[in-house]
Amino acid sequence: MALHKGSCHCGKVTFEVEADLSQVIECNCSICRKKGYLLAFAPREALKVSGEENLSTYTFNTHTIRHRFCAHCGTATFGEGQPPGQQPDKPPMAAINVRCLEGVELSELKTVPFNGRDR
Repeated sequence: MALHKGSCHCGKVTFEVEADLSQVIECNCSICRKKGYLLAFAPREALKVSGEENLSTYTFNTHTIRHRFCAHCGTATFGEGQPPGQQPDKPPMAAINVRCLEGVELSELKTVPFNGRDR
């Protein structure tokens, strides 16, 4: 686990998150595929956001994941929601768009495919 800093394109939304980037998820669901997300997961409490008033939210399908993006530049920074199965005893999670993190060399990451399309 390491502390990572990230932001949207215009800088109105910045964040820090303690996350493990030893492997990242490349999901093929409809939104991840179209947006090109590479995801790392962390407890929502590990994500500290500045400029949250500049975020908009998009939900679809079951409306259980809140896809957050900058209302000014449109950059999709992270998603948030309960872990799969709506487990109330599990803490909320954040799905961080690794492409928004500073100093991360994407070609050096181990990418793991996830079949979200058929879920």
